[in-house]
Parts: sequence; C-alpha cells; structure tokens
Amino acid sequence: MKWSVHGWIGFFILLFMGMADAQQPACKVTSGSIRFVSEAPLELIQARSDKVRGVLDLTNRTFLFTVPLNTFQGFNNALQQDHFNENYLESEEFPEATFKGRIIESVDLNRPGRYDIRSKGQLTIHGVKSERIIRCQLEVSNTGIRVTSAFSLILSDHNIQIPRIVHQKIAEEVQVQVDLLMTRR
Repeated sequence: MKWSVHGWIGFFILLFMGMADAQQPACKVTSGSIRFVSEAPLELIQARSDKVRGVLDLTNRTFLFTVPLNTFQGFNNALQQDHFNENYLESEEFPEATFKGRIIESVDLNRPGRYDIRSKGQLTIHGVKSERIIRCQLEVSNTGIRVTSAFSLILSDHNIQIPRIVHQKIAEEVQVQVDLLMTRR
C-alpha cells in the first residue's frame, strides 16, 4: 500500500492521540477555525478553515495541530481559491499545514483559569519548517480548553513566492487568527 504525505500525517496524529490517551491526560480539538487575511494595496484576501485537527498532552504540555490547506473557504472568488491552492500553497504537493511543539510556560493545564502562554515549535507550511514562538491565550475549564491566537506569517519564510505582476494584490505578510475548542479525552 502506498501512502501519501497526507496519509502519513494523519497516521502520526492518530498514533500521537492514541499514545496521549494511553499515557497522559489529553485534549483534542472538537471545533475551531483558522483564518488568514492578506491585506495588500490593491486587494484584500481572506479565507477560513474549520477543519483543524489536533491534540494537546496536558501533562507534558506538548501539542500537534494540523489543517488541510484545500479546506480554506471564503475567498472573493473561485479564481483566488484556485491560485491559493495551485500556484502559492501547492496544496496537492503540500496538503497540510502543521504546528508541533510545546507550551513554554509551566502552567497547570488541569487548573481552570485564563493563561497567556507562548507555544514553541515547528510551523510547517508549503513543506518548509520554521521554528516559531507564538503567543496564545488559554481559557481552561473542567471540560476543556479554548485556545486563541493571532500572529503574522511571512510568506517568504515558507518559500511561497509571489510573482512581481501580482505584488500589489498579495501581501508578503499575512495575518493569522486561530480559535480552537479542545475537550478532555
């Protein structure tokens, strides 16, 4: 049996989720969204995906999140979406974006409260890994955790090339917003 990159990533997520289930208390994403906005001089591009998957090991504060790139919706038109998937993100070759790492702060994720934390890990987009520290807000309850974050993404950091002819329509720095609801497993 021949597996695609997408299949292998899914396999490792399931494996990680199973290990977290067997060894440590964990939360998994039950709903959420990732939204991006490219605000260039001549055009505003924005899209959103509600197909985020992921797990968070509550004891070790490690996590893995992934989103299929072809699930982003809400572009201004179908041509924008086609260019996003075919020309820039090359979603067939690089089907998912992932963020894998750990929470830096020694916060007790089993204690309800609001926490401002930093997550450190490998953000992989377009097949390029980039070490990132991303600030997040956690709202911990007895049933789960809500994770919110806003950060910028420089396209060239992930080898996403913008042709000169459309430089005024696509921003080199894109704003990303994350809102996830995770429930305890």
